[in-house]
Amino acid sequence: MTPILVLGAGHMGGALIEGWLATGAFEASHLIVSDPRAPAAATDAAAKGARLNPPIAALAEAPLVVLAVRPQDWRAMAAEVAPLLAPDAVVVSVAAGVRIEDLAAVFGPRPVARVMPTTGVAVGKGAVSIFAHDASARAAAHVLFDPVATTVDLADEALMDAAVAVSGSAPAYLYAFMEALAAAGVAEGLTPEASKALVRATMVGAAALLDRSGEDPADLRRKVASPGGTTEAALTVLMGEDGLGPLLAETVAAAVRRSRELG
Repeated sequence: MTPILVLGAGHMGGALIEGWLATGAFEASHLIVSDPRAPAAATDAAAKGARLNPPIAALAEAPLVVLAVRPQDWRAMAAEVAPLLAPDAVVVSVAAGVRIEDLAAVFGPRPVARVMPTTGVAVGKGAVSIFAHDASARAAAHVLFDPVATTVDLADEALMDAAVAVSGSAPAYLYAFMEALAAAGVAEGLTPEASKALVRATMVGAAALLDRSGEDPADLRRKVASPGGTTEAALTVLMGEDGLGPLLAETVAAAVRRSRELG
């Protein structure tokens, strides 16, 4: 299944390259990276043996192709590259909002899979949604992402918009929550430095415990919230009628609407 051609090594393509190398899923020598900007992830991989921006004839060597360019750039990239790929190559797209039908129109008759990953793939802790009509394309997506993520197959491409909203975009929700929590700590008298440090360490520790224990988040929440204590008082606000539940429902709905617009 190698070499793997990565078209675009920006935030997502770069994270994927970093994750493969960090976990040992693939060697750098297994990678061909095409990105004229040569971002850090690409140059680091090249220093370890990847081929960065090789002659165009090399693109036909790859049985697996990862399309990791920005959604607004994918058509131009695909039109340029598609004629150069092996006729039996499998294309796996991580371009948000780009539909299978549109990908197939450019890359067909090659099998195509659509994937929505999180940047957690960089540390082998990603979350990935996969959709493909073709079984070989779905299998190829699993080969690429199973080593660096928890992968979920979607039965209907329409569900990809929901997956974007609750997974692909969700790391930003967590970071925004941390920003707001640190600001609230400052409002109560902590220094910005102390509040940021406490929030960061607490969130990292909580996520690590969730990952290690395998327990349901609701069970872990109840373990922290003693009856009549400070946490219970805080959760009365956070989980109230105007709290986190309705706010996140509105948040996810907004992301779903935008994902559909982009598609």
